[in-house]
Amino acid sequence: MAHLRIGSRGSQLALWQANHIARLLQQKGHNVSIEVIKTTGDNITDVALAKVGTKGMFTKEIEEAMAADRIDLAVHSLKDLPTDIPPGFVLAAVPERQDARDAFLSINYTRVKELPRGARVGTSSLRRQAQLHALRADLEILPLRGNVDTRLRKLDAHEFDAIILAAAGVARLGLTSSVCHYFEPEELCPAAGQGALAIETRSDDAKIVETMAFLDHAETRAAVECERAVLKALGGGCQVPIGAFAQSIPKGLLLRAVVASADGRSKLREERRGLDPQELGLEVAEALLAQGAKDILEAVYLREVSVPQQP
Repeated sequence: MAHLRIGSRGSQLALWQANHIARLLQQKGHNVSIEVIKTTGDNITDVALAKVGTKGMFTKEIEEAMAADRIDLAVHSLKDLPTDIPPGFVLAAVPERQDARDAFLSINYTRVKELPRGARVGTSSLRRQAQLHALRADLEILPLRGNVDTRLRKLDAHEFDAIILAAAGVARLGLTSSVCHYFEPEELCPAAGQGALAIETRSDDAKIVETMAFLDHAETRAAVECERAVLKALGGGCQVPIGAFAQSIPKGLLLRAVVASADGRSKLREERRGLDPQELGLEVAEALLAQGAKDILEAVYLREVSVPQQP
């Protein structure tokens, strides 16, 4: 069988994800190696992600390595992958998604409602900030960068009263015992593609694309395509206050989406059912725009130094 070279970021979570895919490929008889590639997003650690105006900040360098034939495929967190994949590349597989929800972690409190006024909450996400402010306008939301272990150390050092992380990342690292509460999508709508992985390859390498096919999970792909259609139609990337979560129902998909202002004072919500993922995503995006989403997003773009359209 073929020798397959996987490109990955170097964080503990990214390497867990790359090794997870490597094991699945090895079970099919492939010889697999992993090349660690540092991305723009990894190099910029002292600036809030929403202020980094770089498209594909966690994927660009990995795609460059793929184009140069240094690697054969990339394993990304799907929420980091731009909705417009550059020419020459293809989303070859979307494995079955883990928990898409956000997780609340705290030493002294078990729920957001228990936090005292002015409590310090850490998150790297403008989407989470906006929705947390909608829940509790009195909270002080502070930027939190670094890998999962770094963020947990900051919580343990009492730099924050609570932090919010993606549930899937916490689970993949075996740290679920640290979670106090999981936010349901109705309470805190996840990012498009959260909890899912993306296997990206060169579009002209038919053999590699065919090899990855067994990793594709049709139900997960339909859901994330629906979520990413919302994001694309709203002109947003992963660092704007847009949440989108689709799940399978007996007849098609149920899609929930949220657009919120950074201070949480304006929060638009839409929920619809449909059969076609792309059409449903577009329909929900248009409904949010009709409610005034464009004004909210434009205000965000003006407020931030540079908000990436498709990070």
